Amino acid sequence: MSTSRQSLDHGQTEIAPRLWDIKDVSAFLGVPVATIYQWRVRSDGPPAMRLGRHLRYDPKVVSAWAHGQEDTRGGRRHS
Repeated sequence: MSTSRQSLDHGQTEIAPRLWDIKDVSAFLGVPVATIYQWRVRSDGPPAMRLGRHLRYDPKVVSAWAHGQEDTRGGRRHS
């Protein structure tokens, strides 16, 4: 498949061909793994899927989340 998401039956979508683990997200965002875990505790980071005991991230969702964090005010973002 050439796209990462295609419609399936019943309105479901196919997930990305390769999901990222937390180390992949850490490398992509340039933040420590511990920061991503802290964001999860605060429900403040990119959304993840739990597959058994493993967290997995859709690369397109992580990228969209990161772009949504842009601070257009020119100052620091306050949460």
